[in-house]
Amino acid sequence: MTMIRAASVVIVDDRSRVLLVQRGRNPDKGRWSVPGGKCEPGESFAEAAAREAYEETGLRVEIGRELWSLTIPIGDGVEYDVHDFAATVTGGELSAGDDAADARWFAEAELDTLDLTHDLAGYLRRAEVFGPGTAAR
Repeated sequence: MTMIRAASVVIVDDRSRVLLVQRGRNPDKGRWSVPGGKCEPGESFAEAAAREAYEETGLRVEIGRELWSLTIPIGDGVEYDVHDFAATVTGGELSAGDDAADARWFAEAELDTLDLTHDLAGYLRRAEVFGPGTAAR
């Protein structure tokens, strides 16, 4: 089994919208997800999350607490070990970059209308990123 270390960020703005990127490459090309990607050699999960946020969105972020982690099997004995962190924007301008086809802010109510990566809405709600009580939705 080959394990690939990866990290993502969950950024919520002051209007309670979450920043999502539309994946420009496989796995899950065309689906919306939180910004993230593979860790570089020697890079911590938090460092990778901050770097990937900038590469995919043009935004510099401060990494906060880890919200969740998961393992994603992609076939042929390969799995991603993904760690997702809360993050706060500290600078930059929003623009899709790197392997993101698009980058936009979405309200919680819009999540169920999007083609999201597997159970992303559930992870966001269970982590209550939209505020207390959202886990019950």
